[in-house]
Amino acid sequence: MRERITGAASAPIVVSLLVMVVWGATPIATRLALDDLPPLVVATLRTIVGGLCAVPLLARSGTRIPADGGARRLLAVSALTGFVIFPVVYTVGQERTSALHGVMILAALPILTGLYAALVTRRRPPSRWLVGCAVALAGEVVLIAGRTHASGDASLVGDLLIVAAALCVSAGYVAGAMLPPRGLPSSATTFWGVALGAIVLAPLAIVVFARDGVPSGDAVSWGSVVFLAVVTSIVGYVGWYWALDRGGIQRIATLQFLQPLSGFALAAVVLGDSVTLPIAIGSALILAGIVVAQRG
Repeated sequence: MRERITGAASAPIVVSLLVMVVWGATPIATRLALDDLPPLVVATLRTIVGGLCAVPLLARSGTRIPADGGARRLLAVSALTGFVIFPVVYTVGQERTSALHGVMILAALPILTGLYAALVTRRRPPSRWLVGCAVALAGEVVLIAGRTHASGDASLVGDLLIVAAALCVSAGYVAGAMLPPRGLPSSATTFWGVALGAIVLAPLAIVVFARDGVPSGDAVSWGSVVFLAVVTSIVGYVGWYWALDRGGIQRIATLQFLQPLSGFALAAVVLGDSVTLPIAIGSALILAGIVVAQRG
């Protein structure tokens, strides 16, 4: 009996770790897609293709939009932040900065998610958790301040856009994690979110394609868009919402600090990015903050 309980408790951790491997590749896939495709094409198609895949899954499950007004508002926040604002703002920002900067700025997501959860539940986080967050955020400041010395094309505007995208999507994580207890499963939360996001972004995509035509990207660029649409936007979100619901938002959110590890490896191997001194110092501070926050 005890073994079964332990296994059930560890399942959200295992799922969240798998999601981190997938999401760690997101900045890399975005940079590969941007090599041949405009940012608005990548951003809109990422959600629209995901929405087209989600529609038959919704029809098969028969899950409807919640009748409860509070649940609908949570779903709206989850859909707008995760599948409309984040892909557009993040993709435009990623075009203007290096892949490693994108990876490390997104390392602040667990801090932001935990703070949003604390505001919603009206519970003050432990002091050690707050200290760890402060140390990790100091690492983010060092990372952004050293942008001019980083490899690849990096700019303050690009870094700040990714920070803004992180602030939005963290709120969406909390909103999405609060829906399963209200009767909407994590899978349906993701399917409805990406489908609604596709409806919102469809007019923008039509305008972009009508103005510029269909861009001529290679197989790697289009394959990266499909990866962002299916693996990142659907598989990743289903697993993440499920883990946050089953394991607790603040507890599971800290595991998102592991996302940069796979992102670092992929950026170095696939894109040839190098680790500069500001990135190394910022990373060390972020990892130190992880340790302190986890102990809190």
